[in-house]
Amino acid sequence: MNKLRIPTIILSLIPLLSHGSLANAEEIGCVTTTWRLVGANNKVCVQAFEDPKVSGVTCHVSQAQTGGISGGLGLAEDPSQFSLACRQTGPITLPSPMPASEVVFSEGTSLLFKSTDITRLWDQKHNTLVYLAISRKIIKGAPSNSISTVPVMPWGVR
Repeated sequence: MNKLRIPTIILSLIPLLSHGSLANAEEIGCVTTTWRLVGANNKVCVQAFEDPKVSGVTCHVSQAQTGGISGGLGLAEDPSQFSLACRQTGPITLPSPMPASEVVFSEGTSLLFKSTDITRLWDQKHNTLVYLAISRKIIKGAPSNSISTVPVMPWGVR
């Protein structure tokens, strides 16, 4: 490896190491979008995860996944195509103090350099949790994003 690649690889691993307790996703199901004769099919998969620090909120994220031989081996870069929906699924319990911003979910979408990250933002003025999904690529940023909000009503907070 040349000297320029080593720092890039190390930098790409920092986000994976720095997100202490991220939510674990549960796969809900997948739908084939392109059938392939050889290798895995292209598909869109839906996963669910509960906010690890705000009980009572569940998010669903759908992501496009590249198939083929390289996709089946986990070597293909998935496209930055996803959607996000978060809802109140029980009594909401906010941590104290409530952080203004916190990454709650991160999933790699290529072997080393690309991920989909979901950050929870706290809109205190409007008493609303804002979940922002973005595609991150270490080499060059990708502006793909999706947003979902969960209002926190006074009677819904413990």
